[in-house]
Formats: sequence, structure tokens, C-alpha cells
Amino acid sequence: MIRQVIRGIFWVILLIIVLKGCLRADLPSVDNQVKNPINNSKEISYEIPINKTINGIDYLQSQSDIGNFGGEFVMSTIGEGPKTFNPFNSKDNTSSQMAGIMYDGLLATNPLNGQPMPKLAKFIQSMPDKTTYIVKLRNGLKWSDGKPITADDVVFTWNDIIFAGMGDTSTRDSLVIEGKLPIVEKIDNHTIKFVTPKPYAPFLMMLSTPIAPKHYFLPAVKKGNEFFDSFLSTNTKPENIVTSGAFKLKEYVPAQRVVFEKNPNYYEINKKGEKLPYLDKIIYMIVGDINNQVLKFEGKEIDYISLQGSKVARYKSLEPHSDFKLYNLGPDSGTMYMSVNLNNRKKDGKFYVDPIKQKWFQDLNFRKAIDSAIDRKNMVLNIANGIGEPLYTPESLNSIFLNKNLKPYNKDIKKSKEYLKSSGFYLKDGKLYDKNGNRVEFNLYTNAGNTEREAIGVMVKQDLEDLGMKVNFKPIEFNSLVNKLVSTFDWDMVIMGLTGSPLEPNGGKNVWLSDGRLHMFNMRTPKEGKIGILPWEKELDEMFTKGALETKFENRKKYYDKYQEIVYNQKPMIYIYSPTIIVAIRDKFKNIFPTSLGGLTHNIEEIYIQKDTETKNTKVQKEWK
Repeated sequence: MIRQVIRGIFWVILLIIVLKGCLRADLPSVDNQVKNPINNSKEISYEIPINKTINGIDYLQSQSDIGNFGGEFVMSTIGEGPKTFNPFNSKDNTSSQMAGIMYDGLLATNPLNGQPMPKLAKFIQSMPDKTTYIVKLRNGLKWSDGKPITADDVVFTWNDIIFAGMGDTSTRDSLVIEGKLPIVEKIDNHTIKFVTPKPYAPFLMMLSTPIAPKHYFLPAVKKGNEFFDSFLSTNTKPENIVTSGAFKLKEYVPAQRVVFEKNPNYYEINKKGEKLPYLDKIIYMIVGDINNQVLKFEGKEIDYISLQGSKVARYKSLEPHSDFKLYNLGPDSGTMYMSVNLNNRKKDGKFYVDPIKQKWFQDLNFRKAIDSAIDRKNMVLNIANGIGEPLYTPESLNSIFLNKNLKPYNKDIKKSKEYLKSSGFYLKDGKLYDKNGNRVEFNLYTNAGNTEREAIGVMVKQDLEDLGMKVNFKPIEFNSLVNKLVSTFDWDMVIMGLTGSPLEPNGGKNVWLSDGRLHMFNMRTPKEGKIGILPWEKELDEMFTKGALETKFENRKKYYDKYQEIVYNQKPMIYIYSPTIIVAIRDKFKNIFPTSLGGLTHNIEEIYIQKDTETKNTKVQKEWK
């Protein structure tokens, strides 16, 4: 596989020359100007929707070009599809993406500058005490079943679902402020008051959390956590699901597709007063792996694809004679990493992790040796085809909180061997042993079907075998992998990725707090709390607690710089590289405004199909109908 990738290096070098200086995208500026550097098009102006009251109903009004109604947008998702449609119980990116289509929050993130902007809320007033927020809902909002959206739904969502610990508790955990949660109260049918225990910088960003219809969710909440965890499973009849987003679920066929149809009660209109969205349907084809996804795009079965670096040069050469356009969205806002299992606790008298391996993984010199042996630059060249950059910190390369004082470094096998030698490891016949004579051998996991991570795994295995380590590389099904990471703790090393925000590190609080639900490298059960906490983990707790309580950027950055420094030095997660996001979309779709924050579909309700463009996947769509 890697040899095949190398064959494309010549074309990549040509592409890099053409794109020199363009592959590093800055955060969009507030002047609403969005550039498309990869195909050198002129600047595109995008204006966010504004409030518009008509006959007593508070709409959002699109400021984009008026488009044509009808048609379908076919996308894809890697893997086996969503695990749930419950936005409060989603633990994977695909499920969160699907739920995000169906449920809106009080606010959303402005795709141009990252600032909060109104969604279900008409406006939010921040009071002088910096702890009180008054939220005014839009008049006339309706759920997809026609029932009104009111303050009761908002209070119920926060108090009875999120703060009560129903489903995934990541949102609740991110809002614990010195042991206390915010207070949420109803003022009237359209007004809600939030009060935080102290000024809390990330709070407004958290109000993008979906709001649940009380009349639909209440019976599930009353039955308790166990029932709630299975509520809105993928077996739920689509016609029964009550939503607020621009689209609602129409059909789900396991391992094949997810189909959404427009919500007739959606609250956004165009400048002629016509209800959006323009599209009739959004269809997600469920594809097993990235290679299959590419085949389906080239076969015109899907309309949109995010390209691996190895594919970009070819697509760039095809673009002038094709029916698609390429867009550069800048560095990935997520992070790709390799982690080791530091867990040293027992369950029923048995260690979660082999005690021999525990000693290796908890040895900082061992982790440093692994880190120093990884050839990030070679990975960028051979896997991302030069379209990306090595990554050394838990903040993405486009994060405004990135600690630029943490210096990059190259692969250094000599230094790796020195680290190992200082902890008593030694080589014999090319094989590495610890000071007690145990052969260094462990399992390295990633999720099967993600060919990029699988390629990284192959190269990591090769790099570590240069040190005499025996690495058993095992790509496995995603759900099984997640179960190992957060439930059984039965794993050695793993290659994974995390989504992130370039604007707010507090979103990673659940990864870095010692009792966080995604603190996978030293995971604790809820009953264990902070048992077995390491000194530097305690320091991470302090950095995230203090960083969120500061309201000035420069003061916050000091704490988040320090957390990155701790991770950089302790290496519980070893970061690999950050690909540049290059996407392709059929040029029949209009109102496309790419940004590094929002991607290409942040305004999905405004996107439409140009009528004089022939639909080239009609046959496939008719078969689905």
C-alpha cells in the first residue's frame, strides 16, 4: 500500500509547487470574506442569517442568493453507520453528526469568526455580573410534529437530561464549575435564565447543545438511565422521531444509508419569505472504508468527499474537466494521536493491563523513546503526500490557543535508544528486552476501515521495530475498539483521532480531566473518581479548571499553554500529524461558502441545486426511492 502511495510523490511535488503558500489556511476574518485558495477563485462573500419577524413569528432569514427548491445531496460516512440518533447519548462522530442534523441548539457557531450566533434563541443577553444570561426564544417555533418549542423544553433539557447525568455526561462534566453546575430557570414561555456559579468563559459556546422536545423525551427520562441509553436507537421508527433541525429522519437501512427529509416546520426563510431548506433530502451512504468512498464519488453515487492527501494531486488534475470543485479548508481542527495505556489498577483482584506492560507504559523514558522513534515527516510525505504538517501538541495547528513555544523535532533513533538504556532496556539479537529479561511485545490497535490510520499503524510498527520492539498491529471494528478504551480498558497502544475546536480548548476537558469520560490513557470508572491520579494529571485538572474561569484571552492562554506543555513532556498521547483538509463537491450545488471553521455544509439549509445542471446520479436515487 505504501509503495503505491510513493508512486504519487512526483505529482504531489508538482502540486505543492502550485499550491505553495496556499495550503496553510488562517482562521476566517470577521469581514465575511471566504477564500478558496486551492482553485484560486475570487473571494466569496457570505452573510450569516438575520432575525426577521413576520406575522408575529421570529424567523431566521437567509442573506444568501435565492435558490431552487428540490433535489438531493448525497454524502457518505465511513464505517458501519450511526450507533444512535439520541443527541444526548452519542459517543462517536457519525452519531453526533446525524443527531446534529435533526436537533438545533439555542446558539450555533458563526462559521466565519467562531463567535456564538442565534439559532433557536432570538437573542441572549449577558448581564453585568458575568454569571447571568437571559435567553429569549423565537416566537412561533415548532417541533417537527407541530407542537410549540418553549422554555419548558429548554429547562427540561438542561435540568432533567444534561445535569441529571442522562446518557453521555460530557456536556455536564464540561460545565462543572468548582463542584457546582449552572442554574437554569424558566421566566416565561419564551424566556430562560442561566446562572453560572462564577464567570465561565466557555459557557456561551456550550449553549449550542441540542434542545430536546420535552413531550417526546420525558417518558424515556422517567424510566431512568438504562432505558434512556437505548432511547432513539437505530431501530426507532423514523416517523416517530420529533426534531427541530432543518431535516428529519426519513429512512435508515443498516450498513447502507441514512436518509433525511426537509422539516416543513423549520424556522429559516429566504429573502422572499419562503421556508428553507431548499433541498428535499440529504442522503448519507454508509461505506465500509475510504477506498470504497472514493469509488462511489468517482462513480457519481455521492456528491461530496474529503480527500486523503494521496488523492489530491489526481483530483486537481481532473478538476478542470470534471463536474466537481476542490476546496482547501486548512488544517484539520481535530487531532490524530497514538496513546499508551497507563492504567495500573485492578478489578476483582486482576490488573486491567498486564503488570509487565504496565511498568513499560508508565516509564516516561519508554514513552519518550516511542515518541522519538516516530518519523512524522515521512508519514506526512508518504501517507498525506506532503499535504499536512507534523503535530506535537494536543491543540490543532489552527487553534488560537496553540503553544508555539513547543518546538518540533525529527525522528532520532539514537536518542530513543538512550532513553531505553537509561531505564534498563537492552538489545539481544536485535530484540528489545526490559531489565527483568521480558521481551518487549505489545498490541497496537486502530479502527478498521480507516485506511489513513491503518497506514500510520504500518509505519509506526516499522519505526518501533527499529528499536527491537515487537508490535502486533490489529485494526478492529470501531465499536469494539471504543469498548476496549472506555469500558474494559483491555488495550496496550492505540491510534485514534479526536474532534476539536480551534477556538475553545475546554471542549477537551473530558479528555484531560483525571476523572473525565474520555480520559482514555488512564481511564477510571465513575466509582473510582480520582483514585490512582498521577501528579501531572492533577496539574492538568488545575490548568483546565483555572483556564475556564478566566475571561480574558491572554490569561486563559497561559493555562492552556501549560496544559500543552505537560502533555508534550509526559506523552500520554503522542501526536502524529495534521492533514490539510481538501474536499471535493459537485459544482451543481450553489450557495457554497467554505470556511475553516464550518467546512462546506455549515449552511446546509441554504444550499441548492442549479436547475440547468443535469443530475448525474438519478438512476441510483430512483433505486433508493
